Amino acid sequence: MKLLLTGCNGQLGFELQRSLAPLAELVAIDLDDCDLSSESDLRAFIQTVKPDGIINPAAYTAVDKAENDSMLARKVNTDAPRIMGEEAAKLGAFVFHYSTDYVFEGVGEQFYKESDATNPQNVYGQTKRDGELALQQSCQQSLIMRTSWVVGAHGGNFAKTMLRLAAERDSLSVVADQYGAPTSAALLADVTAQLVGRIKQQGQQGFPFGLYHVVASGVTNWHAYAQFVIAEAIKAGKPMKVHPETIKPIATSDYPVPAKRPANSRLDTSLFQRTFNLQLPHWEHGVSHVLKQIL
Repeated sequence: MKLLLTGCNGQLGFELQRSLAPLAELVAIDLDDCDLSSESDLRAFIQTVKPDGIINPAAYTAVDKAENDSMLARKVNTDAPRIMGEEAAKLGAFVFHYSTDYVFEGVGEQFYKESDATNPQNVYGQTKRDGELALQQSCQQSLIMRTSWVVGAHGGNFAKTMLRLAAERDSLSVVADQYGAPTSAALLADVTAQLVGRIKQQGQQGFPFGLYHVVASGVTNWHAYAQFVIAEAIKAGKPMKVHPETIKPIATSDYPVPAKRPANSRLDTSLFQRTFNLQLPHWEHGVSHVLKQIL
């Protein structure tokens, strides 16, 4: 089996290199190897590699910047998945793609199901939702994993930012009215490897392709998440100016940003767990593992 992996230097791409390497011949690329915003480059690259599967964690993820850079966000988040789907269909290959909780309006306290209506509130969310639809329409052999609050030892993320700020500053304020589940890049990578392994063993025929929610279990908010991160760092002996109990909780309205964020990023993963008979561990487990690597 030959796999084409995009975004190999990102948080998730880095972990996917580890998890997929034992399963297949891996062609791992990043922006320097192939510009996903160029349709001709992307088509030519896929035609040259002729993979059995495409794993696409690459995305335009600068949520605030996307508000004024919608053309590039659309090329990477919407057009590239469509092109991958079209080229994969020609080759009889499959596509695994990753999406986001931002496709929903993000209100209430319910856990969003795959069948719930989408209503993105910013450019990033809209381009990711359009990318889901474009891939589904171009390739029947596609699997989309919607996830949230990804955290990894490689690349930038909320946990690393909190560690840096708590070591530098005398006080810290963090939004406390947005809820979701921090999901480790390693968990997503390991889940992906499980599913690729099944296709390798059993073939694509009968494999339950489709759209699934894949996040760690449990729920927290950014403020409580920050407290957890700092507490773990202190336990590990890292000096911090700010302690968990002194982190100030604030409202989203107190921290204005260009792109609107969802207040509710809870995703229901029961369809995924039932379909593939896989357990998704509590978010604290994954974050603790990531922090051990970082610290």
